[in-house]
Amino acid sequence: MNPGGHRPRAKKDKEPQQQQRKGGNTPINKKRKHPDAAAAAAAAAPSAPAAPLVPRHYTVSIAVAGSIVLNAQSPELRTYLVGEIARAAAIFQVDEIVVFGDPSGAGASYNWGDPNLFFGRLLQYIETPQYLRKAIFPHHSDLRFAGLLNPLDAPHHPRAHEQMVYREGVTVETPASTPGGSLVNVGLRNYIHLDRRLTPGVRVTVKLTSASSSSSGSSHKHHQAPSPQDTEGVAVSPAAPRETHGLYWGYTTRLAKNLTEVFAGSPYKEGYDLTVGTSERGHQSIDDEDFALPAFKHMLVVFGGVAGLEACVEAAEDLDLPAGKTHTLFDKWLNMCPDQGSRTIRTEEAVPITMARLRPFIVRSGRKEK
Repeated sequence: MNPGGHRPRAKKDKEPQQQQRKGGNTPINKKRKHPDAAAAAAAAAPSAPAAPLVPRHYTVSIAVAGSIVLNAQSPELRTYLVGEIARAAAIFQVDEIVVFGDPSGAGASYNWGDPNLFFGRLLQYIETPQYLRKAIFPHHSDLRFAGLLNPLDAPHHPRAHEQMVYREGVTVETPASTPGGSLVNVGLRNYIHLDRRLTPGVRVTVKLTSASSSSSGSSHKHHQAPSPQDTEGVAVSPAAPRETHGLYWGYTTRLAKNLTEVFAGSPYKEGYDLTVGTSERGHQSIDDEDFALPAFKHMLVVFGGVAGLEACVEAAEDLDLPAGKTHTLFDKWLNMCPDQGSRTIRTEEAVPITMARLRPFIVRSGRKEK
């Protein structure tokens, strides 16, 4: 587990098993080996044209108490819970997930390990493209039920037919044909020759290069990969696909001992310039007519543990704040689901609800930037 928020580098693990479910409403002819005409037509039908992508320079982070996995009743449910958080993060283009220690959940009895490490390791595993997992992750009991996880299906997890200039890869031990370079496995038939020497086993974002792609200024070129005979690439920042072409390129995972470290350990030089706390006792509702977010560059949304964010703060010795003063830690103290029908909203439910409702405000204010 990498506590620093960088992408992981390790050794081996099993690929999660993907299961296919057969429909039960259509009669099945056991002698037929091909899908029916309707299914084949649906698969061949072109997808709707995507909206043009806009380069994005702002970032969105979320912080979640690791103690929420203690509320799950089995290893399978714990694994699936983390997967739901990861899926919500990918759907709403979250760039960083911070898992922080929650003293209010420390009294729960468990004998299967550190919940924060479990949470963080699974988040990293899910975010890693499938073709890299064996090379990066060692066998670990935390990953025993990883086959239950739904895939992120994000742009940096390309499908077999997709061609993209940017790909995630891992450096291999096979020496490059030219000195000063490295070979990288990016999930293609051939290794990519990188422009610099890197230690084997390092995950790297690669931009594939060729004469055809570098000579054109077309705005659509970031969707096209060089021809199969081209095997050159350059190492770029993981933020390059987002900042250059507006492609969502996954999230980093960071561990924080407590809430103080959530803020102090920001990977951005200027820190988070907009912080949002979530609570049913929030001072402002997203349904208020005058609700708006200020312009920002790096936004952080914080979610509490099983007992809520106030309980996390009250139990944190380093903060020395009563629960009633939790709002002083944030720029915005929001109630994201006013008039809720249930007494409680679980964190795995609060994350997609919050990010979905904030999404239009995030896009509007993030593009302004300070």
